[in-house]
Amino acid sequence: MIHPTAIIDPSARIADDCEIGAYSIIGADVSIGAGTTIGPHVVIKGPTTLGMHNRVFQFASVGDDPQDLKYAGETTALHIGDRNTIREFATINRGTEGGGGVTRIGNDNLFMAYIHVAHDCILGNRIIMANGASLAGHVTVGDHAILAGFACIHQFCEVGEHAFVGLNSVANRDVTPFTMVVGNYAEAKGINKNGLRRRDFSEETIRALHRAYKVLLRNHGERDRAIASLSEDAARFPEVARLIHFIEHSERGVVR
Repeated sequence: MIHPTAIIDPSARIADDCEIGAYSIIGADVSIGAGTTIGPHVVIKGPTTLGMHNRVFQFASVGDDPQDLKYAGETTALHIGDRNTIREFATINRGTEGGGGVTRIGNDNLFMAYIHVAHDCILGNRIIMANGASLAGHVTVGDHAILAGFACIHQFCEVGEHAFVGLNSVANRDVTPFTMVVGNYAEAKGINKNGLRRRDFSEETIRALHRAYKVLLRNHGERDRAIASLSEDAARFPEVARLIHFIEHSERGVVR
């Protein structure tokens, strides 16, 4: 299952049923789980762990050094979960000592061609990054978030779960959960209704999120008073409570 032209470091740990294509290079301290397919001309540098049933397409670079001028060769890691798809020319870097030392990716994510995940990013599950989307260092992305083509997220920002970042958008502040942001620089454009419906959120929940969106992100009045006005919805709908919690704990401020 390993092409004879592939170069595998002796310390790499590769499950018996993995496939590794022509001219791929698997470096030291790389672990690849069962059922994973590595295409031709892929470079994976360790310490990197890939879980089970991942698929990495040709010319991807996974686990190389972080693009951080402070990086001085210290040992850092990349951890990738299960059933992720990493398409052509994607680049995913390891962490830095100053950022916790680990870049971490969950399960069932789709990374399309030319995406970039920088050092110390933390990604959840079932995320889609479309062609050319990029995360700067120390970015956190929640479950089910979608980044459209060439969307860019500024370092230290957070993208909440079920959020949608539109084509060519640049977010230099946190993107609230369940919302849709568009533009350069990104502006909030409402609740991500279509995405929530596809994931079987009830219409009642979507309406409650829409009410919360208008109060929290379109109203420029006093924040504490706005949050207090949503106490009933927050008690009934955990999604509204999550939206409030995200805004209250945002360190960079949120996209409005």
